[in-house]
Amino acid sequence: MGTPNASVLPRPTPTQRWLVLLFISLAMFGNYYIYDSLGPVIDLMRDQLGFSYQQVGLLSTAYNVAALLVLLAGGYIIDRFGTKTAIVFFAFVCLFAAALTAISPRYEIILAGRFMLGLGAEPLIVAATTVLAKWFKGKELSFAFGMNLSISRLGSASADWSTSFASPLYTNWQDPLWLATAVAGISVTAAILYWVLERRAEGRIDLGAAAVAEKLEFRRMYAFSRSYWYIVALCVVFYATVFPFRTFAIDYFQQAHGLDREAAGILSSLLPVAAIFATPLFGLLVDRVGRRSLFMAAGSLVMLPLFLMVTYMPPGPDVAVVVPFIGGATVPLTLLVVILLLGGVFSLIPAVMWPSVAYIVSGHRLGSAYALMTFCQQLGWAIVPLVVGRLNDMFLAGPENPGGYAAGMWFYTALASLGMLFSWLLWRSEAGPGGHGLDSITTRSTARDETKEA
Repeated sequence: MGTPNASVLPRPTPTQRWLVLLFISLAMFGNYYIYDSLGPVIDLMRDQLGFSYQQVGLLSTAYNVAALLVLLAGGYIIDRFGTKTAIVFFAFVCLFAAALTAISPRYEIILAGRFMLGLGAEPLIVAATTVLAKWFKGKELSFAFGMNLSISRLGSASADWSTSFASPLYTNWQDPLWLATAVAGISVTAAILYWVLERRAEGRIDLGAAAVAEKLEFRRMYAFSRSYWYIVALCVVFYATVFPFRTFAIDYFQQAHGLDREAAGILSSLLPVAAIFATPLFGLLVDRVGRRSLFMAAGSLVMLPLFLMVTYMPPGPDVAVVVPFIGGATVPLTLLVVILLLGGVFSLIPAVMWPSVAYIVSGHRLGSAYALMTFCQQLGWAIVPLVVGRLNDMFLAGPENPGGYAAGMWFYTALASLGMLFSWLLWRSEAGPGGHGLDSITTRSTARDETKEA
């Protein structure tokens, strides 16, 4: 008897789809937790291991360099061995990376662990995106992507919350990183459960054919329109500002503002938490009113003074912040406002800029467009931690000299000012006769690429 035609096979049931979403989201939760587990132990690494801020910055950059190499290699493993195998493989890479980071006090070993994490974490994100595209169709797809992103960002918040629920571990730099390794074990378990689910579904249900992303080809970079490159520049500015700031945030709040570790962790966690709630709200709003370039200009304007507010404004009255099931802390009002605004501003990227690419680039080149944008984001994100770490060391930043952190904050502000420039250039480009309709309420379902391909 021949194999039944895929077209007559049933689509996945709701139970199967939501189990897939659960397993993939748990895998991503662990992925985000491992990356952000470095932030709460920066001061312990400096005190107990003698690391400089520049060395800490290089730990962050090593992740991005590895991610750049993976992007250049493309999705060969995912395409060659399939998503279910790729998910498990890259989850194991993240587990080994977490263990390698925690196992030795030698700087070279910790650096290798962060590099390995970049090799595993970024392709894991690509594989997870491919899985969701296979199992969810139509209107459910956007919801599934949104839920996956929200649960992933809870991983970032949980790494910050560990300063509260796992506070006894923070007597040394190593134990919190072993906790991150345990969380990576949860990620691997979820990936294996997904493998079992897809293995049992093969030949029984119709998963369709997931779209294959195009290979990243640098010879075709100039074939994209100016509006596309302005969007890429905005994404680079926001990523290169917010993620490096989060890397140093807990240490900065402790050293420059005198917060204890628990309060600094809870305060830092409010940035991804704010983005979790703001992202779908901004998405709904921009779909209703359009004005995408105006939204980014407003976001850049709001972000511009935030780092200087943290540096120079009076802290204001103390405000109690309570996280359910975790605990509470008292933080200065100025810092609370800045973090919530920064989380809201950061949510504009997935809510406004990522979808905008689909309206500017033709469908058959969308894979290359997103791959190139991700590559540029990683490149900017790799450079900034090194610069900020170097500035902190040059100006002798520390609890005895909190003013030494000001140079880094001015650097973040300079990046935010570039966001204003690129927002204005995007608005001007879209307002002209060659605009793609980004600022209209309804946009074309199929974009055209203004420029001939190479």
